[in-house]
Amino acid sequence: MTHTDRVLLVSHGQPSAPATGEAEIIALAEAVAFCNPGIPVRGATLAAPGALEAVLDGARAPLIYPFFMADGWFTQSALPKRLAGAGARQMPPFGLDPGLPGFTDRWLSETLAQQGWSAVETTLFVAGHGSGRSPRPAEATRAFAAALSLEFAEVRCGFVEESPHLAEAAQELPDRSICLPFFALKRGHVLEDLPRALEATGFSGVLLDPFGLHPALPEFLASRIAAEAGGQKRVMTVAPGLSKRSMDVKASTD
Repeated sequence: MTHTDRVLLVSHGQPSAPATGEAEIIALAEAVAFCNPGIPVRGATLAAPGALEAVLDGARAPLIYPFFMADGWFTQSALPKRLAGAGARQMPPFGLDPGLPGFTDRWLSETLAQQGWSAVETTLFVAGHGSGRSPRPAEATRAFAAALSLEFAEVRCGFVEESPHLAEAAQELPDRSICLPFFALKRGHVLEDLPRALEATGFSGVLLDPFGLHPALPEFLASRIAAEAGGQKRVMTVAPGLSKRSMDVKASTD
């Protein structure tokens, strides 16, 4: 059994409006805690000055769950530097969580059923961030797409910051298409770049919200935390009010 006394859900936040991103990750952490992973859960961003240090204060071997989609500079350098001396143990980032493809398979299956479509006649477009400086974001996006078990007619990946760019990858998507944003929360690229690219290409399929707005996400995170921390989790399907709170705040951690 672990001696961890708390879990910290850490996101990038929004440097231009740090309070907004901080409110979002705190709301998500509260929803995860409601699902009772057997250990206190708190949220903090890297962007809000002093926020991470405040939730670390007095912690005993905290467990860190980075709410990032890839294992790039923020999770490999910036976050460990901020955690130095805290005796923290860091989980893989959310986008690399081994349970995420299964969670997404269920989500996509529900979406297909709602549309009356089958996977074999549907195209999946995974929209990711990418990077002009590191291959890791695109690699994480492609690895995630490859790990999905549903047999779609076609699976495409497009990116904000590298080729194939979103508008390039979204060209001539059929009407029976699902666009899945491989982003944690809804701001910046998800609110601006992705809709602009889809509009420019005449996209007429289904555009899903990013992962952070899925009402079942707190239960998923609680289960992963319980498994990592050795806690016992009460079964709870959806934390009441999460979807509304997430939609109201819509902070970002691209």
